[in-house]
Amino acid sequence: MSDSAKWVFLADPTAYGWNELNAQKQAVWDGIRNSRAQANLRKTKAGDLALIYHTAPDKALVGIARITGAARPDPGNAELVVVDVVPHRPLARPIPLAELKAHAVLSTIGFVRMPRVAVWPVTEAQWNAVLKVSGTRP
Repeated sequence: MSDSAKWVFLADPTAYGWNELNAQKQAVWDGIRNSRAQANLRKTKAGDLALIYHTAPDKALVGIARITGAARPDPGNAELVVVDVVPHRPLARPIPLAELKAHAVLSTIGFVRMPRVAVWPVTEAQWNAVLKVSGTRP
């Protein structure tokens, strides 16, 4: 496992989700307004990896994105930041929220407890558990 930081980004699949990111091959991850999520987004750096979690109606971890640049000012709102991301790989199997909540390690990922915060750090133990449970290669 590399020394890059790991994150989870929440996405509304009815607006923009994994399928769109995968089709477009790159995106500006924007629309994050919550102050705690913004603080987390400011800590990201090029090379970090982010799990993509689809909110309703899917409610599942679905893929992994790679952050390609440091957080920068949002062109539409200088008080916010955005990051550039590319798809890294889909999870071999999506992990639904119910399964996350029932798992000893995965239930400790921040958004499982506080779903209104759209960017959370992920520990190495949580990351490895996601890969194992989903059957995704490291």
